[in-house]
Amino acid sequence: MGSLPPPLPSSSSSSSSSPAKITEGELGALFETQRGILDHFFERLDLSEAAAFAQALVDAPGAVFFSGVGKSGLVARKLAQSLASLGLVRASFLAPVDALHGDLGALFPGDLLVLLSKSGASDELLALAPCARAKGAALLALTSAPRSPLAALCDRGVVHLPLLRELCPFGLAPLTSAALQMLFVDTVVAAVMAARRLTRDQLAANHPAGKIGKSLIFKVKDVMKKKEDLPISKEGDMIMDQLTELTSKGCGCLLVVDDEYHLIGTFTDGDLRRTLKASGAAIFNLTVGEMCNRSPRTITADAMAVEAMQKMESPPSAVQFLPVVDDRNIVIGIVTLHGLVSAGL
Repeated sequence: MGSLPPPLPSSSSSSSSSPAKITEGELGALFETQRGILDHFFERLDLSEAAAFAQALVDAPGAVFFSGVGKSGLVARKLAQSLASLGLVRASFLAPVDALHGDLGALFPGDLLVLLSKSGASDELLALAPCARAKGAALLALTSAPRSPLAALCDRGVVHLPLLRELCPFGLAPLTSAALQMLFVDTVVAAVMAARRLTRDQLAANHPAGKIGKSLIFKVKDVMKKKEDLPISKEGDMIMDQLTELTSKGCGCLLVVDDEYHLIGTFTDGDLRRTLKASGAAIFNLTVGEMCNRSPRTITADAMAVEAMQKMESPPSAVQFLPVVDDRNIVIGIVTLHGLVSAGL
């Protein structure tokens, strides 16, 4: 493990000198030190404690509240928001000072209060704990101090998060302990998702907006072009006669179909350039069917839009569009990369 950096200069000397240049070597040494501290955490974490903590969240008969001060409070708030966004646990953040001035009314018998504190000695949490127990809530702590005053107040036990030291030169600022807390709670959230067998539809119901919601809700049929917006060509059409169709629909391609609209292949503007380079003036005598790709990637209208994007980007080479076909291989639309990006995916 790398050694900690030397102490920072005093405030009096630092105020009169310009900041030192950060070198790659110094930064790399810090990352190596942080890696060693994280390894210490992984090697010493009690998985039985961690599993019991995760199970307590899953089995909670009432609401689950999370509380903490400072950086631990930010992690507690993030954990509450993550669980609430899944819709599997009735979770909320309880600010300790506000709780002592009225917000304690949100707690009911059977609720679970999880207290996050690196030291397990935060005055605000030590004041909150007995009041929460008096309300009938069960208490559980996450702390890096196994024999802390806070742990002694928690009837549901304590999870010890092993911390070798902080990355801070003084060993004080929570540059590592907060990261360990976040790493631990996010992993627990994933365990809760698995235990409750969270489905994509359940996740989508709680994320109707933003990129997450769009990737879970939007289907190809919601973003595809159809009918008169499709760049349609027959395989017997002359290439040069289809230039307007190729360039005017904004898809960069032609969908080559038969009389019943079964997909035969695709012809792109890239194919046009390659054909022109290879054939020269002979291109005037070539049909679309002679030069089209007869094995294009396709997708169905009910597929997820994000699946279409993944299919476009898949090997051996990326494409800019996908013909949309039904179960009889009849063309009903086209989805383009531009259209997916414009939809916010």
